[in-house]
Amino acid sequence: MSRPLTLRSAGVDDMPWIHELRHRVYAQELGQHPPNTEGRLVDGLDGENVYLVAARDADRVGFVSVTPPWVGRYGLDKYLTRSELPLLDEADVFEVRLLTVEPDARSGAAGAALMYAALRWIASRGGRRVVAMGRSDLIGMYRAAGLRPVGRTVRSGAVDFEVLTADVTELSRYAAGRHAPALARLAGGVDWRLDVPFATGPDGCEHGGASFTAIGADFRTLDRRREVVTADVLDAWFPPAPGALAVLREDAGWIARTSPPTGAEGVLAELAAVRGLPPETLAVGSGSSDLIFRAFGRWLTPAGRVLLMDPGYGEYAHVTERVIGCRVDRFRLRREEGWRIDPVRLSAVVADGSYDLVVVVNPNNPTGRHAPAAELAAVIAAAPSRTRWWIDEAYLGYVGAAESLASFAARDPRVVVCTSMSKTYALSGVRAAYLVAEPGTAAELRRWTPPWAMSLPAQLAAVAALRDPGYYAGRLRRTHELRAELAGELAAVDASVTVDESVANFLTVTLPPGGPSAASLVAQCRLQGVYLRDLSPLSPAYEGRTVRIAVRDTAENARIVDACRAALSQLHATAATLTATGAAQ
Repeated sequence: MSRPLTLRSAGVDDMPWIHELRHRVYAQELGQHPPNTEGRLVDGLDGENVYLVAARDADRVGFVSVTPPWVGRYGLDKYLTRSELPLLDEADVFEVRLLTVEPDARSGAAGAALMYAALRWIASRGGRRVVAMGRSDLIGMYRAAGLRPVGRTVRSGAVDFEVLTADVTELSRYAAGRHAPALARLAGGVDWRLDVPFATGPDGCEHGGASFTAIGADFRTLDRRREVVTADVLDAWFPPAPGALAVLREDAGWIARTSPPTGAEGVLAELAAVRGLPPETLAVGSGSSDLIFRAFGRWLTPAGRVLLMDPGYGEYAHVTERVIGCRVDRFRLRREEGWRIDPVRLSAVVADGSYDLVVVVNPNNPTGRHAPAAELAAVIAAAPSRTRWWIDEAYLGYVGAAESLASFAARDPRVVVCTSMSKTYALSGVRAAYLVAEPGTAAELRRWTPPWAMSLPAQLAAVAALRDPGYYAGRLRRTHELRAELAGELAAVDASVTVDESVANFLTVTLPPGGPSAASLVAQCRLQGVYLRDLSPLSPAYEGRTVRIAVRDTAENARIVDACRAALSQLHATAATLTATGAAQ
């Protein structure tokens, strides 16, 4: 019986073997480098890149190297300048290098398994493009894997290489489609030890969090909700206003069996009164995702061009790139600038009028930063008239209504403001949201709204919630207090981590470079029933090191702190053991 193939990240004890195999293959076999007396070939990126290893029990059979963009340099820099290969200047490009397999294992699955492992590792860190060097004599094999030449050939020693590239999403679809049978066989015979799932969903987008899988999506084990801390989704920690609960409880049988007002007329009237907006500027939906899909599906085509903030809410990339198929560019928010939107830089990017739509989540999820309304309004006012702006204010309640651009949107045909009632009104479960636009745009979207888009429970709860601003003001103040307390307690757990508060109902924890990954922390906390959100797939800017944690009540926040403490202790102990093992060898 054949031994299963193990795929894992390389440890310090693997490096001597990696260097020795590189020498045998690239110096002695291929003549790409001159042989040396040490019998080892080191790489200038060692210590900064990532090696993934394939092994059968204790026998290593192959490896592949991945260089992430935050290293700041690539292996290809030795052969081509950035002007010759400008894609290396993009912020989400990962280089795959040195796929190397022992000669007696080349007829097996190790090579393909390592390439798939590299793809999954890159996708889990927010990578959107892959670049690689492939031997010119094997170009057919690379094409079959979904890679395409960029028209650059380089020579290294006695070997010619083609520079290859591919979109990560397309590679993932290619693997799940054309190579599905091979992947199924691989899944059944591999011991997968990487900190990323073997497979992803059909569209690569995790809608919401994973915590409901622990509760049970078939609703047969709802009691588990008391055991699980759902800090991976940003639902409110508090219940809806007492009036909303009362109206839902008053006659549940009647509410369940009765069709609601067709166009949510009562909700529209209440929104107009509370927000001080003309009713004709409003449209409602069953949550913000309903509005996003409906509006973007009307406005955009695969020929459209969209600008998204990066990092930013993943649903927008999902709809524009994967559902509609637009060309999507990213406006890079920078950690060193506190993740703020630089209005001067944004104005310059949109000045040529090439974008059909610009999406701004403000306050931003997941960075938790808020762009002042006056700054953003000035950028929009100066932007070309053909560009539409979608402003998502799902978290604006945590900042204050004075910072809303709703009144601007009500009179400017280029601007739409979308507001979910999930986060600040605690209505995620009933699904209620609305948008504000100038009357013509709002009317168009109302025409494409199906009857009864909001259920009767949603309409009843939304109206009751809107009538009790005092209750929510108190809950939001308490959320800020809980967030500050949670931030302080998490910072005290481990001095090596960085805790950043947002302006909303969440914070982020960033692990140090060279330490455990965000995926590892998330996995360890799940063993204790605490679910956090790994932000790595959203953007390479997070470098695989940042988790987002939703603010919960006092008791659940204590469980979050305890879980993080235990998880980090375990991860540090494991890392220390591996380091000691490598040093001993």
